[in-house]
Amino acid sequence: MTRTPRFQPMADTALRTLLAGSIDYAGLFPPAGLDMATSVRQYAKYRGDPDAWALGRFVVPFARLAELEREAAALAPTVPADPWRLSALLGPDFAGEIHALGEFNCRHAAAGAPALSADVVEARVDSVEAVDRLLAAVPRWAQAYVEIPLDRDPAPLVAAIARRGGRAKVRTGGVTPDAFPSAEAVARFLRACTEAGVAFKATAGLHHPLRAEYRLTYADDSPRGTMFGFLNVFLAAALLHDGMDHGDVVRLLEEREPEAIRFSGGAVEWRGHRLDQAAIAAARAAGIVAFGSCSFTEPVGELRAFLTPQRRTVS
Repeated sequence: MTRTPRFQPMADTALRTLLAGSIDYAGLFPPAGLDMATSVRQYAKYRGDPDAWALGRFVVPFARLAELEREAAALAPTVPADPWRLSALLGPDFAGEIHALGEFNCRHAAAGAPALSADVVEARVDSVEAVDRLLAAVPRWAQAYVEIPLDRDPAPLVAAIARRGGRAKVRTGGVTPDAFPSAEAVARFLRACTEAGVAFKATAGLHHPLRAEYRLTYADDSPRGTMFGFLNVFLAAALLHDGMDHGDVVRLLEEREPEAIRFSGGAVEWRGHRLDQAAIAAARAAGIVAFGSCSFTEPVGELRAFLTPQRRTVS
């Protein structure tokens, strides 16, 4: 009996292309809910880890930027070419907060200052009019993600985001079972974004590579629920971009079998569908950008475990 790997190691080019820079660190948010000092220390540590290739931005509410400045003063780099890139969650005063972000960035671009750059903003809206108001306030130096609801057809809101040059954001879970949308609703969102040419990010409930039932928080008495896997969502978005039909997108979002997904030879395969590295790169550029996670070590650690050989064959 010999061990036959389902996957190449974490260095596999297809895997890295699919997930490079994909994990936006949201340690301040549930279920982790860390304090600012701990979150900042963790992010500084992750930037120096071997798995830093998968690390994205630090997610912070606009209202806590001053707190972040204080805690990051001794830890952030002072080289402007290598800043900590931040994604700021906006409140209702879009225009005023974005103006303040511009001043924040100017301070931190100065020589010798901690290199912090809040060049991405995120906000939640539920109407075409609100999309227009938000994106009209976003200057050229910032990229905006607009979180929209999934309880109705997202196409009109996605179309409004496309007209204004924004990006979309989808909430794929939470800390209670009822916070998780159906696979059909997520597939509908993915299709709307693909058809409109709108890139997007996901947030919440994506700590694990593959769909399954998990604890929803870190508490010992946590409720359990069926969570999406980040591989499910990223592969579904990439294969949809490559032309996969809606039914297969839903089935991939619901996939629970580890053996169904294979990375090898610079490509990824799922049940007869295959993407090479160039197709994955095109899908990342046009489609899914990142997912927010309150943990970095959990998704990376579980991905590493997921990639270990699990199947034995006769030699």
